[in-house]
Amino acid sequence: MSSLVLPARVLLDPLDATGAAVEARRWVWPLLILVLCVSASGTAFSLRWDASPAVIQELQMSGKLGSMTETEITEEIQTASRKALVGGIAKGVFVMPLLALVLAAALWVLGWLFETRAPFAQLMSAAVLALLPIALYHLIFTLCALAQHSMSAERVQDLVPSSLAVLSGLTPKVQKLLRGVDFFNLWSVGLLALGFSSATGMRRSRALLLFGVAYVLFVGVSVGLPELMAGGGGGGGRRGPPGGGR
Repeated sequence: MSSLVLPARVLLDPLDATGAAVEARRWVWPLLILVLCVSASGTAFSLRWDASPAVIQELQMSGKLGSMTETEITEEIQTASRKALVGGIAKGVFVMPLLALVLAAALWVLGWLFETRAPFAQLMSAAVLALLPIALYHLIFTLCALAQHSMSAERVQDLVPSSLAVLSGLTPKVQKLLRGVDFFNLWSVGLLALGFSSATGMRRSRALLLFGVAYVLFVGVSVGLPELMAGGGGGGGRRGPPGGGR
């Protein structure tokens, strides 16, 4: 039972519980919770997503709409909904464990660079525990999505208002930038720094500064790079239905 309670305490008492959970190498239950929450949000999105506008727009752009019957259009809409369901579940079952593994590997590289190495199992625990706020976001998203009668793809990003992008009167570029100032993401970065500090012995203040700077650089690159690609004719583009965001 402690293997489940200790990781849950990380969200309530991160300063004390994170170190204990990392030292105990608790990552199985947090990973299962993450998989379930993300899969649930993807399922909720697919159940409430109105795929008709997106499918019809895509058919219009491809020039196929005029030659299709109403039955064929309905089948295309149903297929899009099924793809959203499968994609949402796959994101939880496959993508999130892979993300945790990649994150743990990145922590190992950081430990090697700063000469503060730690057992990989502890770094894996730090990575998975840092994703618990993301799991909480997806749980909240699931409840909010199920409360909707229907939902568009554009509604997904603002269904759970957790970033400064909810402020009014912002230009599209500023709005994209402020999406990085997200409560759950910042919470996750803080837990990652605390977990890395506990695993490697690095001072907490130094770890928080390191991961804070890394996150700022990540947000800057994720916002600036698409803009550069769009300016160079790459087209940028909008992400498709994410099955719950994050």
